[in-house]
Amino acid sequence: MRILIAEDEKDLLCLLKDQLSREGHVIFTAENGEVAWEIFKKEAIDLCILDVMMPVMDGYTLIKKIREKSEVPAIFLTARGDEMDRVMGFALGADDYLVKPFSMIELKARVQVQVRHIQKQRQTYIENNVAQKSLSCGALYLNLDEAICYKNNEPITLSAKEYLLLKLLMENIGHVFTKRQLYNAVWKEDYLYDDNTIMVHLSKLRAKIEEQPKEPEYLVTIRGIGYKLVNPSKAGDKV
Repeated sequence: MRILIAEDEKDLLCLLKDQLSREGHVIFTAENGEVAWEIFKKEAIDLCILDVMMPVMDGYTLIKKIREKSEVPAIFLTARGDEMDRVMGFALGADDYLVKPFSMIELKARVQVQVRHIQKQRQTYIENNVAQKSLSCGALYLNLDEAICYKNNEPITLSAKEYLLLKLLMENIGHVFTKRQLYNAVWKEDYLYDDNTIMVHLSKLRAKIEEQPKEPEYLVTIRGIGYKLVNPSKAGDKV
């Protein structure tokens, strides 16, 4: 994590930087809220640890400015631990509140809670976007944003129709398509028994995605019916 620490007590600031750096975090430090705000605007900060009572700009003012542009987690450090101070801190957008004096063990534990929360959010975001923007089958990977196919992380050049055929098949792994269904879906025209067009494109597609096109692992023929895409790691799919 990239952590911004704003604390006007120099000894405590150095201690926090040292201890959290040892946990593998990248640390940015500031001795007042104004410097912290300038750092925050320039750097991609993942977590803020903010002292409440600082010169130039206090922690309450700083969190207000941060919340105008970001929902980055923030932990307040303060010598004022009464209920109203904590309520105000949370109301302004703090995610946690630690009263001085505190132990480094407790601070690290609270930081770790925020780190887990951040990582969970990022993983959810990645999973949601990967599901929407890519398709995979065995060693094949289709980047839908860039309309590029990869096999074993190496790009494969496909024509527009080959790409659309593969996309349709990868969206429906294991589903058997007739020639008519493939033609109608990709060419957006009536089939009219145009076997040659389908066969030529499927043959070219096989030549590009298969190690041995005459013994296909991915794009297999279902005799008398049509074609389907299978994951070669799953036994019993090929015909």
